[in-house]
Amino acid sequence: MPGDRRRVRTAADLVPAGPCRWRIEPSGAMRVPGIVFASEALLPHVVEDQALAQVVNVAALPGVVEASYAMPDIHWGYGFPIGGVAATDVADGGVVSPGGVGFDISCGVRLLVSDLEANDVLARLSELMDGLERRIPTGLGAGGVWPVPGDRALDEVLRGGTRTAVARGFGVERDVARCEDNGALPDVDPGQVSERARLRGARQLGSLGSGNHFLEVQIVEDVLDPAAARAFGLERGKVCVMIHSGSRGLGHQICTDHVHAMQRAMRRLGISVPDQQLACAPCDAPEGRAYLGAMAGAANFGRANRQALSHAVREVFAEELGSGRLDLLYDVSHNLAKLEWHTVQGRRRLVCVHRKGATRALPPGHPDLPEDLRGAGQPVLVPGSMGTASYVLVGVEHGGAFHSTCHGAGRTMSRHAALRSVRPAVLSRDLADAGIVVRAASAKGLAEEAPVAYKDVDEVVACCEQAGLARRVARLRPVGVVKG
Repeated sequence: MPGDRRRVRTAADLVPAGPCRWRIEPSGAMRVPGIVFASEALLPHVVEDQALAQVVNVAALPGVVEASYAMPDIHWGYGFPIGGVAATDVADGGVVSPGGVGFDISCGVRLLVSDLEANDVLARLSELMDGLERRIPTGLGAGGVWPVPGDRALDEVLRGGTRTAVARGFGVERDVARCEDNGALPDVDPGQVSERARLRGARQLGSLGSGNHFLEVQIVEDVLDPAAARAFGLERGKVCVMIHSGSRGLGHQICTDHVHAMQRAMRRLGISVPDQQLACAPCDAPEGRAYLGAMAGAANFGRANRQALSHAVREVFAEELGSGRLDLLYDVSHNLAKLEWHTVQGRRRLVCVHRKGATRALPPGHPDLPEDLRGAGQPVLVPGSMGTASYVLVGVEHGGAFHSTCHGAGRTMSRHAALRSVRPAVLSRDLADAGIVVRAASAKGLAEEAPVAYKDVDEVVACCEQAGLARRVARLRPVGVVKG
């Protein structure tokens, strides 16, 4: 269990520091302050699940700079809070912590934009959802639309990510440019991916998984920033498909393996942390390099996974609706640690940015954006909670927290608590009454992800905008859901 429950922070520890911004002053082992982004309405949720104690713990990591940040969707996680962002200075002993990425490495979201209007889809929605349910593997076990034959082919996926998937026929060249990092992180070390991780992932490529993962058919309900929406190809009434999945068992095993390796190494390295779930090693130590090399492979696996799922979705749309045109707007991960250059205290530094349940949000003009999106800024994809809206945001000039923002609504209720309070039959009826067709792998999984278990996504994204982290572009409402 986490080791710092004795030092739980309360609302009294939070000092107002600007619109939707609160500060925890450094004390004890903290090297930097904590900065929490939350509105008055969200603040009780932030405090009640003790995630603030994890914000404080993260502020004690070796080499941490600027602040330990918490997004408005923050909730309790492993080591880092989910919704936590922190950067460490590589040249100053900065560490990388697998707990700052999480078990589902490169869990992320992509949005496909169709040339179809709402009425084109709603007339055959049930048939479309039946087709998607047949083609999209869900659940905990094996099974994917792209079985990988052997270690050599898997290494190609680990190194190439989306590029490898497209080269194998799972997409088009344009998809690569519309992915974060052009679809693949560099500096992969396949030798740091254990045999156990390989066995868990090889038969799961092209699958949703379980938990909060989903595929949604959505309608653009409202356009809030017409100029950015035009750049993104989003028009009111257009049909979109949002895919939320990650690196499956491969990423989970990589996290497990490297947490254990770092826990063994910390005494030798002279590192002490407030919580053993924050096991870490300097980025330039052998253990740090090993994790970063394996994590990059898992990130690329997650991107290839979503690419293979996109290919299956396009085929189903073509079969059921006569149009398989679904242009990828963007694919972005929200569980990664990345080496990036940022200006900290007036000096450019190479830092390891941990984003756990947080999304990169690059501003207009950033060189890492594809040329056709550079003028507008990076699309940020914020899923709702099955039955509620999702959002497209855009990165803004001078966005803080190392160009980061929220990744979703954020839980207010554990999965066990949701199971105790939600009756699956009632939830299914309520969703149907709202015009949402649901295909779920299990009644239990449906109840665990009920909208009541999450914060108000409208409030979360409004808070991000007021805090200057990102700007709202479009609101999307779900009409069909495939749940993992």
